[in-house]
Amino acid sequence: MTFKSTLTAVALFTAMATSAHANVLVNGGFEDGNTNGWTTGTGARDSVDNTAMTTAQFLPGGALYTGPGSRSSIIGAGTVDPLLGAALGSTVYSGKYSFRAEDTSYGGYASVISQKVQNYTDNNIFFAWKAVLQNGGHEETGSAEMLIALTDDTTGQLLIKRIYNAGDGGGGVDSRFKTAGDLFYTSDWQIEQLAIDSSLKGHDFTLSLLAADCFYTAHTGYVYLDGFGGKIPDPAPVPEPASAALMLLGAGALMKARRRKQAK
Repeated sequence: MTFKSTLTAVALFTAMATSAHANVLVNGGFEDGNTNGWTTGTGARDSVDNTAMTTAQFLPGGALYTGPGSRSSIIGAGTVDPLLGAALGSTVYSGKYSFRAEDTSYGGYASVISQKVQNYTDNNIFFAWKAVLQNGGHEETGSAEMLIALTDDTTGQLLIKRIYNAGDGGGGVDSRFKTAGDLFYTSDWQIEQLAIDSSLKGHDFTLSLLAADCFYTAHTGYVYLDGFGGKIPDPAPVPEPASAALMLLGAGALMKARRRKQAK
């Protein structure tokens, strides 16, 4: 083999390796700073309780869908959570962007984001989430709630499901959550992983996330989503508070939440 043909072979191998790497699902499209590849939706809960609420109701064609996810947002690295401040830690798990389902105010709304991947052949599916659920002293059926589901569309099997709510007494959350005033929250990113074995190779999968305020309209619920892909990304470094002002922001937000609860 000549030197020239050797270089050609090396270049071809490099291109093939790059192409194979590029085909691995990485961060679900958020690193483009948008929600390309995802379907979003939002709407009012209309007193639908948590036992009857589904992601499909707030996606296009659903009974409670009023439009795309205008209450949700792409979040840039370094963004500080407006209610918990530094206590929540980073709002982006990896890279430059994450997604926040539902806004950080109350109002009785729910928002959904969903993505379907077809003929999936990577060895794993990963994603990461953080939640903030405000406890308004309501029963679990009407409180702020989050729901994450990973479904095998080929077989109809539900593979991963996480449901948490801010019901009075804390029965709707688990040890993943901390409390601050009337807020339940996860300060650590919660990493979900599904190994794709031979029985799942080539199947279609859908990841869906719902975040909802309480249906009494006075308490908020929202969830950060990041890292949806075929390999777990390296976490972004947790930013150090730039100044004491950042810490005061978090403390001020907690005090405001407590005063609001007392007023009610």
